[in-house]
Amino acid sequence: MDPYEDGKRKYLSPLDKPQAEPPKPVEALVEIPTVAIEEDHVSDGPLIPVTSLLEHLSDLRKQIIKGLTVFILFFIVVFSTINIWFPFITRGHSLVILGPLEVVKFYMTISTTLAFGLAMPFLVHFLWSFIKPGLKEEESRFLGLYAPIMLVLFLVGVAFGYFVVNPLSYTFLVSIGATNFDVMVSANEYMHFLIMTTVPLGLLFELPIVALFLSAIGVLTAESMKKIRGWSYIAMGVGSAVITPPDFISQLLVLIPMIILYEISIYLVKRIERKQIESTA
Repeated sequence: MDPYEDGKRKYLSPLDKPQAEPPKPVEALVEIPTVAIEEDHVSDGPLIPVTSLLEHLSDLRKQIIKGLTVFILFFIVVFSTINIWFPFITRGHSLVILGPLEVVKFYMTISTTLAFGLAMPFLVHFLWSFIKPGLKEEESRFLGLYAPIMLVLFLVGVAFGYFVVNPLSYTFLVSIGATNFDVMVSANEYMHFLIMTTVPLGLLFELPIVALFLSAIGVLTAESMKKIRGWSYIAMGVGSAVITPPDFISQLLVLIPMIILYEISIYLVKRIERKQIESTA
């Protein structure tokens, strides 16, 4: 067969057919509007919280540096005067050292504890300076009023443990052991015993402030504290047994102040509730 018969080309196979015109791209068919972004439209809004966060972090860094500086200064003073105040800590008790490095560990630990206790008022002040701008007026007034009281109660609790609980419980325990054994108390054991009979009492003496705070946020009322008084006494008995040395004298010396503080907390919460009722009447 002649493909050029009649002056027209005849296609013998599909491959000889002319290819169809490729489709136009979508962009050519649909005109996409362009929006010119002007520099004036760029908002600085996201930069505001970032800047505020950076300012808070910078302020926190300053307060941490201040706190560490005060703590280090107190540590240097305490450690350099250790021969002056050490007899007040040991109360004349004979202590033994069980190794050459134990004396260094003892001095470092007791100096760190005392330095932290002395620096606590300054640390509380630095913490207050950091959180005060972010508090509401009522929260700021509450903490500003009760923060000094919290510090005083903590110091009173530590003093009660040092002057009352520690000597009585230590003498009682040593006298029991001395009936059948030669009692030798290591420096580390004595330090641990001293901390256990002072610092927890400082925290327990914060109970009235904790009760007032829970009452302020509506979690606790005087009536609810009265209803759970029995269970609270049991819980305080268990708590005193946990945080004190395992002798009845220490537990009793801690339990009695806890019960008194609980009753004081009920009285304070009830008084605050009465004032709130009178102010709304």
